Formats: sequence, C-alpha cells, structure tokens
Amino acid sequence: MSDSALVPDHLLLAIDHVGIAVPDLDDALEFYASTFGLHSVHEEINEEQGVREAMLAVGDSDQRIQLLAPLSDESTIAKFLARNGQGIQQLAYRVADIEAVSAILRERGVRLLYDAPKRGTSDSRVNFVHPKDAGGVLVELVEPAASH
Repeated sequence: MSDSALVPDHLLLAIDHVGIAVPDLDDALEFYASTFGLHSVHEEINEEQGVREAMLAVGDSDQRIQLLAPLSDESTIAKFLARNGQGIQQLAYRVADIEAVSAILRERGVRLLYDAPKRGTSDSRVNFVHPKDAGGVLVELVEPAASH
C-alpha cells in the first residue's frame, strides 16, 4: 500500500486566497476599499517573488484577496500583466503539510514549479502547481507559518 493511500483525498483544507495581479498596489488598495469596502490586513515586499503585496480581509472570514504588484519589469507578475493584463493570477489553497501534499501530487503526475517550498506571505511556505496540470489555473499551495 502506498503512503498516498493513507492520506485522504481532500489534501486541500480551504481556499486561502485569490491572487490578483495589479500594476499599482496603492491604486488597487484605494479601489478595493472605496468600491468593495475591503481593507488591507497585511502588506509586505517579497523580494524573492518580485512583488509588493497586500492581503485584504473578506468579511469576518480568514479568506483573503491578495493584491500583487511587480517590483520590476522582470518579475513574474510584471510578465503576467504584460501578457494578460490586470486580473486573477492564481488560486491558493491552504494545506497542513506542504511536503506531504507536494509528494502526493507528484506521485499523481502533477508538476510543481519548485523542487522545495519557498517563503510566501507572512512566512508561510508555498509551492505552485503548473497550470498545464491544473486545468489552466495556477494553483498555489500554502502552508501557513506555525504562528498563524
């Protein structure tokens, strides 16, 4: 019996956030606040990912909208904006153990973008499922930091 047979089919615990690529974070924050009443609960710069980002609270839930603005023209988000324009860039699912989920997905033939998880928002650990293996959607796997 394989290890994956011991793991439930529901590897994903919840929708963690929806990532939206924006050209200017300040303009986007103003738009989301004035239009939808959504406000930032966390902002940071992630040099490794090449983004300035903000997490917006949706109601009283722990689900978030993540706004991602490029730090340079070479960042992945800048390339996304050039190719697709502003809009939904990724759908992120919360997981309990990113290594275990990654191993199971690889065993199921799914490609991940990184060999090992990288640092995400608020010291979370993240990896991404290749869009060609997820119906055209960039899926982010997020293991929140232990203190989260």
